[in-house]
Parts: sequence; structure tokens; C-alpha cells
Amino acid sequence: MTVEQRLPRVDEPKSAESWAEFFAAVKPGLSARTKFTREEPLATKTTMRVGGAARVYAEPTSVADLQVLLRAARTWGVAVHMLGRGSNLIVPDDGVEGLVVALAHEAWAGFAPRGDGCVTVGAGLRLKNLCGLAAKAGLVGFEFLEGIPGNVGGALRMNAGAMGGWMFDVVEDVSLMTIEGDVRTLAKATMHVGYRHCAELHDAIALAAVLRPATTSDAEAVKRQMDAYSRKRHESQPREPSAGCIFKNPPENSAGRLIDACGLKGARVGDAEVSLTHANFIVNRGSATAADVLELVRQVRARVQAIKGVDLEPEVLLYGKNWKDVL
Repeated sequence: MTVEQRLPRVDEPKSAESWAEFFAAVKPGLSARTKFTREEPLATKTTMRVGGAARVYAEPTSVADLQVLLRAARTWGVAVHMLGRGSNLIVPDDGVEGLVVALAHEAWAGFAPRGDGCVTVGAGLRLKNLCGLAAKAGLVGFEFLEGIPGNVGGALRMNAGAMGGWMFDVVEDVSLMTIEGDVRTLAKATMHVGYRHCAELHDAIALAAVLRPATTSDAEAVKRQMDAYSRKRHESQPREPSAGCIFKNPPENSAGRLIDACGLKGARVGDAEVSLTHANFIVNRGSATAADVLELVRQVRARVQAIKGVDLEPEVLLYGKNWKDVL
């Protein structure tokens, strides 16, 4: 899972000329270390490996540069889309009409134990690295995040969950930046969190979080639990490129079981295929396009609705667009 959200804007530039003007206006205000490009390919930045380019793309190296980007986008009426590890989204083939921002620089990947037993982590820290660093420090409680191909920011935005645990189970507070560029810190008790949902991060960007481990232990014991979770994931999830679970589980039901019961494992459109390992995954068999994936999503939904009477709701994000416009 990852930070992948759309910060609403209006009157987005549509022509190549207007995007060039926006780019030229913003670039002088950014530090030299911040990556800032036009027509940046996004497929290789996602786990599904499909889709087109971002009209403008940035990897800020500081809070100040992120503020410059957000405030400029607000002034110009440009949509801002946050990109984490790209593990729970599908990029359309025609790309993204907006500014895509990734906290990919090492400046956002901090891990700092505190004297009170908690640890401060940056939003750009990969969950795999968080778990490894926590294990070395003998911190118990983060092992369930091992194997989720995302970063801390995305896990906060989506309240990532696995193996019976949820991201906000271990959160004390979250530092974020509003769409106006203001920095705030919110205690977990004041935030509205649910299944794959954190309301305060819909229109804001997570910068960092303070996490509290359940307890402490020796590093080897923590590593053994992480390895056990890793083995379970490898046995139950496909290894081919995918965006993770495509559909949300309906109340008191399982999307994967419903799809499997409808005989859809192995169904294909082009190189997009319903996984034979887990029916709630669509995998890329090599050269799938986003159009292939979307058509397969439509076919799966229609089949499950016809046979089981259940409307499956996508869990992955259609990056830069709304599912209701394509389903």
C-alpha cells in the first residue's frame, strides 16, 4: 500500500503550452536537489507496471520545496497526486493530468528511536525497511507490515492492514501538510480512521509519524515472526506484477472467494489475468496495458453481480481519475 491520493484542484492546464508555463514558473523556486521533470513515465514506478506519464513530476527534498509545489499548484489550479511505492493503483494509459509528487528522496525515510520507547518515522520510509530497522532495535508490533510493498505515508493514508493488524494500531500521532502548505501534527485520538481510510489524509500529505511498539524483544525473535508472515504471503499471493487486492471485501464476505466461485481464475484480457493463486489479484503477464486491466475489472464485476448479486467496489485507486467514470 502507499500514499496515493488526489488533492482537488480546478481549471487544470490542458495544453502542452500551459503545462510548460506551469513548469517554468515553479522550477526556479525549488532547490537544485529536488527532481522536477515533465512527462515522467509512471509505469515503472508502480507494481502493476502499466500506464502513461505524469504531465509534471516532482521528488521534493525538503518541507520547503514541498510547500513551494503545493502552493504553486493551488495558485495555478493544478491537481496534485501523491505517489508512494505505487502498489495499490492503476495508472491510465494516457497518464495523469496533474502534478505527481513522490516523497522518494532519502530525506523522507528517517527512522529515529525516542527516549519514551516510541520511534519517529518518515513518510517515505519503505515498510520493509521499517520492519527491518524495528527488528534490529528489538521493537515488537510492526511485523504485520512486512511484505506490504508500500511506504509509511501510503500505509497511513490507507490505514494499511495485514495479518490481523492495522497501521493505526501502532500510531501515536501524524505530522502532515495541508493543501495550503501548512504543517500540523495530529494525535491519533483526534483522527477519523477506518477500513482502508484516514479522513485527515484525503486532502493532506503525511510527512512523518510517531509509532509505538507493542513491546520489546530480542532482534532474533522479532525476525522469526517477520519470516513467518513473509512465508504466509508468499504462499497465498501471486508473484507476478500486480496492484494488490483489486476489490474491497464486501461486508461479511470475501471478494476473492466470490470471484473464484464464479469461475474467473485465469480469465484474461490481453496480458491482464485474474491470478490463479488468489482471485482478488489481477496480474500483468508481461505486456498488459491499463486498458486491459480496466476491461478485466469490468468483466469480473459484471460476472460477480450476475451470478452472486454482489457489486464489488474497487480497492485499488484509478490514479488521477474516478472509477465511476470507467465502470
